[in-house]
Amino acid sequence: MATQIRPNIACSDSEWEARQELAACYRIFDLLGWSESVYNHISVKVPDQDGAFLINPYGLLYSEVTASNLVKIDIDGNNIGASQYPVNKAGFTQHALFHRTLHWANAICHVHTTASMAVCSLEQGLMPINFYACNFIGRLAYHDFEGVTVRAEEGERLLANLGDKNILMLRNHGPVVLAPTLPSMFLQMWALQRACEIQMAALSMGQPVIRISDEVVAVHQRDLRQVAVPGSAPGATDFSAWVRRIDQVDRSWRD
Repeated sequence: MATQIRPNIACSDSEWEARQELAACYRIFDLLGWSESVYNHISVKVPDQDGAFLINPYGLLYSEVTASNLVKIDIDGNNIGASQYPVNKAGFTQHALFHRTLHWANAICHVHTTASMAVCSLEQGLMPINFYACNFIGRLAYHDFEGVTVRAEEGERLLANLGDKNILMLRNHGPVVLAPTLPSMFLQMWALQRACEIQMAALSMGQPVIRISDEVVAVHQRDLRQVAVPGSAPGATDFSAWVRRIDQVDRSWRD
């Protein structure tokens, strides 16, 4: 993603690029209706600074997030950047845990969208009843609700329940999506949201749903690789398209 000359903020070129990408992601989430007032979080590791990550300023709407007002904190919760904004403890506790423990989890989001929370509140969770759901069947982890995630001691159970998966469905709460890159995380969140929206719509019709067999799910997941854009990193094409869209609305996120 092309970068601009940055305002008065001391950081490396790689950090500035990460800031712009993350700020763009917040604006995209807002455009898609995935924001939740000043709550919820998207975070990314600072690429050239071990133990540091960027997260949204607590108190700002997603539509107000910019590259320069993102907060840089370390995995102990210390503000190590120039931002004067605080960080929501619920966001720090959960995101710091995953960033600290999982070397591959460079980008993380947690949302409270109506559809994803509704599916997280079903005993069966996500069901194999639509195209997008087939992307995730057998690839989701679940964690029982323990209240707002502000207690460090819940971390061991979060990690144990996540296991070898990269999406943790917090029951009665909402999903956490973890990925090596922010565009990859975005694409998975987009597909998961669509799966949940369609499931919610199908169940609301009051008719029996058609469950897709394990055999067909396996074929679907195998063949998904064939629809990727050749030579493109996972999610990069989709993310770039949405960056173009938010630029048509408001380019202030780049500042």
